[in-house]
Amino acid sequence: MKFFIKTYGCQMNVRDTEAVRSLLQRHGHVAVASEDEADLVVVNTCSVRGKAEDKALGKLSLLVAGRRERPARIVGVIGCMAQRMGAGLLKRVPGLDFAVGTHRIASLPSVINLVREGRGPYADVAEEDADLDLLQGHADGAASAFVNILLGCDRFCAYCVVPHVRGRERSRPAADILAEIRALAARGVREVTLLGQSVMSYGRANAVWPDTHVSPMGLREPLPRLLEAASAIEGLARIRFTTGHPSGCTEELARAMAGLPAVCEHLHLPLQSGSDRILQRMRRGYSTDGYRHAAGRLRKAVPGLALTTDLIVGFPGETPEDFEATRQFCGEMEFDNAFIFKYSPRPNTPAAEWDDTVTAEEKLRRNKVLLADQDRQSLTLHAGLVGRVVEVLVEGVSLRNPHRWSGRTRTNKIVIFERAAAMNAGMLARVRIERVMAQTLYGTVAA
Repeated sequence: MKFFIKTYGCQMNVRDTEAVRSLLQRHGHVAVASEDEADLVVVNTCSVRGKAEDKALGKLSLLVAGRRERPARIVGVIGCMAQRMGAGLLKRVPGLDFAVGTHRIASLPSVINLVREGRGPYADVAEEDADLDLLQGHADGAASAFVNILLGCDRFCAYCVVPHVRGRERSRPAADILAEIRALAARGVREVTLLGQSVMSYGRANAVWPDTHVSPMGLREPLPRLLEAASAIEGLARIRFTTGHPSGCTEELARAMAGLPAVCEHLHLPLQSGSDRILQRMRRGYSTDGYRHAAGRLRKAVPGLALTTDLIVGFPGETPEDFEATRQFCGEMEFDNAFIFKYSPRPNTPAAEWDDTVTAEEKLRRNKVLLADQDRQSLTLHAGLVGRVVEVLVEGVSLRNPHRWSGRTRTNKIVIFERAAAMNAGMLARVRIERVMAQTLYGTVAA
């Protein structure tokens, strides 16, 4: 069948989509560039925020309604929303052919066959993982790749549905991860991002290294040892890892980041709130002082470290004073970028039982204030880059201007620059920054 996958959500979902695409292709299905061409449309869903679920539900309803013109088309859903809602999703959107949860996406080819045989609608949302080895496929020709190292989450923050839809933490064996990275590097991938919902917990829930493994740097913690081993893979120029937690910002991680040239000078370290009272209510497991010391430990070891974060506004009980504390703390931390979200209650979380004390209008106001603060902060940081030459990994042609390349610095900043005839995706370019905006840098190739 000709298929198209529509993806909502985080980097984990993007990685799942890539793995599913490869899996379906190995079973003889053909990926197409748009849903209009497709006989099979799969919607990969997110449950972290209510808005993401609303978008996915709306899309599914439109796809089902569109089968009046294409009655043979199969429409299904995978991912976090499918895991959360289960078979109830088939009732919520009458006409859906299947719903497959996060633990079972490796079984998607067999589910599609059941539907084609007339045995749908079908739901597979069991919590036992299907064969994860089937989900190691990657797209061809990319300069960068995501690699899952940790599945699930054990933190159970008060607002977060992830442990309920992704399950408890399971770390992949280091040998499997390194084999996947070697295969990617052999195909020309220059950069990998190691993924985990709380990536610094890698190796805490189950053993990942054989007893015979010896770290050349004398590292003992699982994630720093993995960074060290991945850095030795020939052809690999850059390594990133996300998403972080202050509890994982250890002296050993700082030593690994400082001593391994392939590890990029960037860390995404969600804060969520700058109020100690709200952080405790969120069950984040740290205070602002703990966050400050965690970030400071890495910044001391890695000069020029770019720090990005996540923030939630309007959490139940957040007062104007709590919000101002967040503004002040963000100003102190000088984040390179921040992703700011308005709180929405998620089912099966403790916070969903609490009064949503902040109005929608006030959440929007606070969101806009933090966005404006961050834009000013980003512009200030970026202004210092004007005239400097930075290393950029060429990712491909700019989406907005076919005459320019798009790429990223080691600090994960987007750079747009003129195309050179001798350059292609995957190359490392030296670019002189000439103009900056809050989210993007612009430059020319340096001599």
